[in-house]
Amino acid sequence: MAARKTLNRKAGTQRTALKAATLAALTALSACDLAPAYQAPHFVVPASWHGQGLFREAQPQDTVLRTDWWTLFKDPVLNTLEAQAMTSNADLQAAAERFVQARSIVMEARSDLLPHFALAFGSTDNKSSSDRLFRYKGPITATDEYYGGMASWEPDLWSSIRNRIRAQKYYAQAQAAQYAAARLSLQAEVATDYFALRGMDAQNAIYTQSIRYYQQALHVTQVRLDNQDATGIDVARAKNQLYMTQARQLDVQAQREVLEHALAVLVNASPSSFRIAEVEKQDDAEPVVPLGLPSELLQRRPDVAVAEREMAQANRAIGIARAAFYPHVSFNATGGFDANGFDLANLANSMWSYGASVTMPLFEGGLRRAQLQRTWSNYRETRDHYRMAVLSAFKDVENGLSMTARLREENARLKDAVQAAMQSQTLTMTLYKGGADGYLDALIAQVNTLDARIEQAQIQARALQATVGMIRALGGGWQDKLLPTPDQTMTFSVLGYDGLKHPQPVGGIDITPHPEQYEDLTKTKP
Repeated sequence: MAARKTLNRKAGTQRTALKAATLAALTALSACDLAPAYQAPHFVVPASWHGQGLFREAQPQDTVLRTDWWTLFKDPVLNTLEAQAMTSNADLQAAAERFVQARSIVMEARSDLLPHFALAFGSTDNKSSSDRLFRYKGPITATDEYYGGMASWEPDLWSSIRNRIRAQKYYAQAQAAQYAAARLSLQAEVATDYFALRGMDAQNAIYTQSIRYYQQALHVTQVRLDNQDATGIDVARAKNQLYMTQARQLDVQAQREVLEHALAVLVNASPSSFRIAEVEKQDDAEPVVPLGLPSELLQRRPDVAVAEREMAQANRAIGIARAAFYPHVSFNATGGFDANGFDLANLANSMWSYGASVTMPLFEGGLRRAQLQRTWSNYRETRDHYRMAVLSAFKDVENGLSMTARLREENARLKDAVQAAMQSQTLTMTLYKGGADGYLDALIAQVNTLDARIEQAQIQARALQATVGMIRALGGGWQDKLLPTPDQTMTFSVLGYDGLKHPQPVGGIDITPHPEQYEDLTKTKP
């Protein structure tokens, strides 16, 4: 008897040791990550920008570009438009929802890392025909009732599941960067359209002043014709100049209305009821923005952040494809009661089943290798896209520097040209009224003056738009530090139910809990 107890104790100890060894082996295997070590490419960039324009390299005492960069233009109407667009623009809110959806995908992927449990129960009542052929001589009615539970779990031996989770976290981060890019694009579009509209206001004011001047010139010419001091040709030329200017003013007014309608949509208002009051004087602000160093640009552009996160995703996909070459283990268990006749409480009617399964590919005609080859190629493709995003970012900044510098210089020259043209127009008209000169010279001076004033207004609007484009190229005050961390993309705990409809915002990205508040489109002004 003592010997038998000793043998049983040894056998129990051996089973315990075997279980412990198996658990340790599974733990060690679960720490195996088959994805390559990831590190974003390090680009060697110039130490300074080629051009400078109205911007300067940031000094230690300079503040970085603010996220509300449009306030640099000191325009209250623009400030209001930007605030309305950030609050109620439908495209921006849709981008926020895509980020929330990406966070939910993270939680879906994480669910595969944990055991799954379920309950099952049911009942059936069956009756057979008493006249059917070859009927079994027994009861023609039968009932079956059952209930039980089931469980399944797949240990993540090769980090395949965890790599999917990490890839989805990177995808959610990429969506957060996409949201930042959409927000910056919206801000820049509002400012660009607004300055274009103000340029139309300036042109409309110029046409109004010119039309008034041409009406006076036509009156003078008509009087001189009546006094036989002018010809009918002079009157015809004066009328042509007046009517052509009136026609051009109508075209400018139409363009302004189109821009006003575009701004209405951006701020979630109906174009039929939205109005922006006209102004005669065009804004000529020249904000000076800290330019920063070229090496900092990669952390300031949302589109570059998107490309980098896509590259990190592709890197994790390689680990998932590698894991497919190795055995996969899964555990399953079911148990419950099954009886005929509502006798479920009887222990004899209990049933259970548990076990483990291992699957390992042996020959699939190169399927796994093709998948692995594709993931490597996809990763290299994302590196190429990342490099192109970096190059495009530098191109945008250099283009902005060139445009802002040249347009500001051109605007200054045109202002001088306008002054000279207006002086010429005044002098030639004075000579014409005094009879010392013909109307053709006065007409040429009028045309030159109008063309110079209109072109100067157009260039001034383009210069302001170029400044907006430059700020957009610099990232609009965004930093990659604003991205949520991978763990912040998770929205709830394993057993949590709070915040499913409106998850806690992270990374400054929030969704509106009451979308119906934006359904009133009757705003009449910004």
